[in-house]
Amino acid sequence: QVQLVESGGGLVQAGGSLRLSCAASDSIDSPNALAWYRQAPEKPREWVASINSGGMTNYSHSIRGRFTISRDDAGNTVFLQMNSLKPEDTAAYLCNAVVRGIWTFWGQGTQVTVLS
Repeated sequence: QVQLVESGGGLVQAGGSLRLSCAASDSIDSPNALAWYRQAPEKPREWVASINSGGMTNYSHSIRGRFTISRDDAGNTVFLQMNSLKPEDTAAYLCNAVVRGIWTFWGQGTQVTVLS
């Protein structure tokens, strides 16, 4: 059982930046994909970005060019660098791991609030 713990959320003015981190409690087997999702109040959970164990990245249209996903060399921590933040980026950001296409794990989330 892998536990994912997010950190780095907070309050920021529009146009500002935040860097989110998600650390796994244990080594994550390959192949795997680590992703960030977000969920605003009364809205469905939205996929934001993902990175697989080969380093390939994908981004949602809504954040492309502003957010960057990366992972550390060990592959057990994933980051989300968020620049040019907008009020509509306000949400709880959740970390997700899919391991060997079989097991799925979620973190508890970290709140990001962008003030206009």
